[in-house]
Amino acid sequence: MPGERAEDAIGAASELARDRITTILTHLGENLARIEEAEEVFHHYARLIELIQQAGLDAHVSVKPTQFGYDQDVEVCFDYLSRLLDRAVEARVFLWIDMESSPYVDGTLRLYRRLRVRSPTVGVALQAYLYRTEKDLETLIPLGAAIRLVKGAYLEPASIAYPAKADVDRNYFALAGKLLQVDRMVEGSLVHFGTHDIPLQEKLRQLIVERRVPRDRYEFAMLYGIGAARQRELAAQGVPIRDLISYGEHWFPWYMRRLAERPANVWFVVRNLFGG
Repeated sequence: MPGERAEDAIGAASELARDRITTILTHLGENLARIEEAEEVFHHYARLIELIQQAGLDAHVSVKPTQFGYDQDVEVCFDYLSRLLDRAVEARVFLWIDMESSPYVDGTLRLYRRLRVRSPTVGVALQAYLYRTEKDLETLIPLGAAIRLVKGAYLEPASIAYPAKADVDRNYFALAGKLLQVDRMVEGSLVHFGTHDIPLQEKLRQLIVERRVPRDRYEFAMLYGIGAARQRELAAQGVPIRDLISYGEHWFPWYMRRLAERPANVWFVVRNLFGG
């Protein structure tokens, strides 16, 4: 993390821009205790969008439904997200709806479909380790959806998610293949490949070349401070690369909860930190 404030994230994004690396900014936090807190979250993200516009950055914003009171009132959550999307559209900032654990998938996709009617500049994250994601893609692709494809970081039971990394990797590539079918890409289609897996990245790059996928229809997404040398390498080669910058005051409990709920996350961090 570059710091706890929105200004810290903006500063980090400005530095990355010098290396032709664009960014996604997200404020840490989820599962509000009270619906009243959602108003403060909304104003924070509205100000973040203003800061991005003032800095002239090519930066997206990513939010979680539970940051806007999804647990307490879905319609209130939708109202906040709609208002935030309107602000983002006005400022020409792309808005991503992040995906949380499996109980939230159906609800998050319903929110996304409603928001997509308002603007094509909104996307949603999907997790390759869930068995259901293939069917979810089939319903989203015809909409011209923007999809950020990730492997998945939550601990899920084997009844709904692939437990083995090799199976997740295979499914990820298969799903990516569906998203990179040029003849099915309609207006608004965009895919973000959220992965630090270099062999997988290279397989995807080869597929992109083979299928002659337009450069404005895909980007690779990686995490701030992880694999920085690889990010610069991709950017120098002209590969669209976007760095996800997380920031916020409550980073420690958020980070420790992620490590505790899925031990594979610990090895991911250690492997990437010591691997440069």
